[in-house]
Amino acid sequence: MEAQTVMRVRFAPSPTGLLHVGNARTALFNWLLASRGAGTFILRIEDTDVERSSRASESSILDDLRWLGLNWDEGPDVGGCSGPYRQSERFDLYRSYATELVEHGHAYYCFCPTELLEADRRAALEAGKPPKYAGRCRDLPIDQARTRIKAGEQAVVRFRVPEHRDIVFHDAVRGAVHFNTEVIGDPVLVRSDGHPAYNFAVVIDDALMEVTHVIRGEDHISNTPRQVLLYEAFGFQPPVFAHLALVLGPDHTPLSKRHGATSVAEFRARGYLPEALVNYLALLGWSPGGGDELLPPAELARRFSLEGVSHSAAVFDPEKLAWVNRHYLRLADPGRLADLALPYFEKAGMLPPGVDVVARSYVSSLVPLASGSVDRLEQIPDRLRFVFDFNPSEAIARPDVREVLNEQGARDVIVALARELAAGPRLDRERFRAAAGRVKLATGRKGKQLFHPIRVALTGEAGGPELDLAVPAIDSGAELPAGCGLTPIRGCRERAAEFAAVLEDAS
Repeated sequence: MEAQTVMRVRFAPSPTGLLHVGNARTALFNWLLASRGAGTFILRIEDTDVERSSRASESSILDDLRWLGLNWDEGPDVGGCSGPYRQSERFDLYRSYATELVEHGHAYYCFCPTELLEADRRAALEAGKPPKYAGRCRDLPIDQARTRIKAGEQAVVRFRVPEHRDIVFHDAVRGAVHFNTEVIGDPVLVRSDGHPAYNFAVVIDDALMEVTHVIRGEDHISNTPRQVLLYEAFGFQPPVFAHLALVLGPDHTPLSKRHGATSVAEFRARGYLPEALVNYLALLGWSPGGGDELLPPAELARRFSLEGVSHSAAVFDPEKLAWVNRHYLRLADPGRLADLALPYFEKAGMLPPGVDVVARSYVSSLVPLASGSVDRLEQIPDRLRFVFDFNPSEAIARPDVREVLNEQGARDVIVALARELAAGPRLDRERFRAAAGRVKLATGRKGKQLFHPIRVALTGEAGGPELDLAVPAIDSGAELPAGCGLTPIRGCRERAAEFAAVLEDAS
């Protein structure tokens, strides 16, 4: 069917909060399928929950989808031939189709009060039976029902589920799925306030928007037999259904806030790249094959198929996401990373408000020193804090630095370094290498015995970026003009002298 049909898929979020990564994966699988088959990707907003829905949430969801690169062909902001694309703007359609079902005997008005329905539900549960509507209003003549409504009584519209029917539909992920109507009951299609129920509105929308494939979470499997019956009642052609297994946390329970970040917005805020999150989400319940995992969206789309989607639950592994993100951080354009990292320097107080373009350019130039050794962008400022903050007294109190200082000959290296840099020019890469070579000759130390003491003397840290990159970055910062807005950065000459003096005072 996929090869013969003009493919139309949809992602239909409810704007009641942030975009969960599980829902983002659903959007991604729809987008991949449409992209692979040159189909249409529709964005529909299911905002019939008036109390919880908001335009702010809708805007946030759209912004996250765009950030992920999952652009849609039809939707509330871009229009299309099947609009409106917000359910709240389609109420006239739902009323019209509900009336049609009632007139053809496929639905009826129900006046049962909530208290009675709740009592029936409790009784069924106590008897070990599935709770379903008892059918009190099922045979109420339509003229009597309309008379009661005109008199002011409140009624819902219920679907008349056929009795003793086996419903079988093919799920593209799970194969044949069977239900019997004896466990379904007559669902509400339209509430007494005129708002459509989910199962009713979604069938109308998917049919009128000519959706060919419905890819959604497995929590909707139990809704599908009701929807299949509605398609049948209207004479609509049902779409291909594909129900995705849940995304679980590391403890194999449904992914929730107790596991940490769960929304796309949170991962954005922490400095994950969109291409990394998209690539990782694609691997949750699907494999591109060929032993490959790290692939760009276009290649993921080329390889994607519903047949390859697993029906087993996928476990969200933060460590693997970090691994994927490190890969894309290494591939990313340095200028782009610098632009993305600047807000994190501002948040860390390392890039104060009002700095000039020279200062911003300098901070941007530091980003490549750290981007290859962090999991996400928010970690970059801390990785580069040594450039801005240098305190030898605090450094020598830390165990990792003390361990370096206790190595044989370490203090001699630091004293020799201070003497070497005292009268010399600021260091670039070549000058630093030459200076380190002269310290080597003066002390007889080499390798770790040489460079570990040099590192702690110039950075106050026992680890960090390569010294022939870090040292020039420090000294270029020391040359920044006083009015640039950054706190003055001490150069390597001053650092070595200060560290040697602190060591001498401590001995």
